[in-house]
Amino acid sequence: MKVVKFGGSSLASGRQLEKVFQIVTADRERKVVVVSAPGKRYAEDIKVTDLLIECADYCLQNKDPKEKVASVLERYAAIANELNLADGVIQEIHDDLLTRIAGDKSKPDRFIDLLKASGEDNNAKLVAAYFRAQGVEAHYVDPKEAGLLVSDEPGNAQALPESYLRLNSLNEQSGIQIFPGFFGYSLSGEVFTFSRSGSDITGSILANALKADLYENFTDVDAVYSVNPSIVQKPKEIKELTYREMRELSYAGFTVLHDEALVPAFRAGIPVNIKNTNNPSAPGTLIVNERDNTNGPVIGIASDKGFCSIYVSKYLMNREIGFGRKLLGVLEDYGLSYEHTPSGIDDVSVILRENQLDEKIMDEVINRIKNELHADEVKVAHSLALIMVVGEGMRRNVGTMARASNALAKARVNIEMINQGSSEVSMMFGVKEVDEKRAVQALYEEFFVPVTV
Repeated sequence: MKVVKFGGSSLASGRQLEKVFQIVTADRERKVVVVSAPGKRYAEDIKVTDLLIECADYCLQNKDPKEKVASVLERYAAIANELNLADGVIQEIHDDLLTRIAGDKSKPDRFIDLLKASGEDNNAKLVAAYFRAQGVEAHYVDPKEAGLLVSDEPGNAQALPESYLRLNSLNEQSGIQIFPGFFGYSLSGEVFTFSRSGSDITGSILANALKADLYENFTDVDAVYSVNPSIVQKPKEIKELTYREMRELSYAGFTVLHDEALVPAFRAGIPVNIKNTNNPSAPGTLIVNERDNTNGPVIGIASDKGFCSIYVSKYLMNREIGFGRKLLGVLEDYGLSYEHTPSGIDDVSVILRENQLDEKIMDEVINRIKNELHADEVKVAHSLALIMVVGEGMRRNVGTMARASNALAKARVNIEMINQGSSEVSMMFGVKEVDEKRAVQALYEEFFVPVTV
């Protein structure tokens, strides 16, 4: 049995939904279909989820949301009209949206979640209606009735352990089950959403709960690429990679799959296949527990901007018990999370997302480190990019770090920071943001472009 998930771009129009129908019905093993809200039809378009957030904001500001509601309904109506669906499903969506708008606004975060979740929920109703109109037995699944229970954390819900046993009953249902992604219900019956792009998480949860043979995640690209195509033209496609490699790459900027989505599938050992709705015959990328390392030490290179580094130096730091705890305690006092802490015997750097800090907080943090930890030197480097070089094969290859460093040197890119994980599956380089593209291109040429004689 297969669980299959379709992203917003795969469901943005009636034509796209026709493709989805053909894909699902082409394989009898595709029993459970997870759907996102309609995405963009063209570059300047607005996703339905964004329209719903605007609608919620209007309601919370006591503004008339009539125009925003009309924009949301128009998106569903356009799809229904393109597919010649009866008006009943649009009326159902209309009534559902008005009921949500009339909901409790005393807790704004929960109200926003309630409206956001309607994008996927109502799209699942529309998709199920279309499948039935084509003569296929299909059922909309209410996550509440199915038993998808989540923690009461607005915008960051986590599936509760008991969900998996409850959801397994879907295996006993006939026909194709159309399940809305992105949200679940708390024990008290309230709607809470996963983090953004959380429909991937729903698909992974269902794959785990139903003991699926495969979790197929359909998007708008043929495969996961070894590097961002906007930085390197026509990069090499990745045919197969491990969960651990995908997690490392997702963290550093790969946006094909939500970085939390793999966790439930990983725990159950279920392979994930990334495929293209617009080219379903392409094999895509398979994510597995283990793979043969026959393609060299590096599988992919990813990069992300928006970091800063706090460098702290103190003579005999390594002998001072509790120094690291005190340093991170200062950050904790300001609610700051850190990404990495590469260190030496007398110095340590703390890498943070720069958007957590303003000038006032930064000055206070620096002063506290100087005064409370009696540091000899504290320096801050702004506008850093982190570049992740990933590959299970690095554990069995000598000299990968040297090759990467030499490639950056030849490209005249100064390395601000180096960090290699203890798993030896990845190495990270910190460079100035202005050098990011040049650095990625140099690393790609080193590890993926054959040397010509």
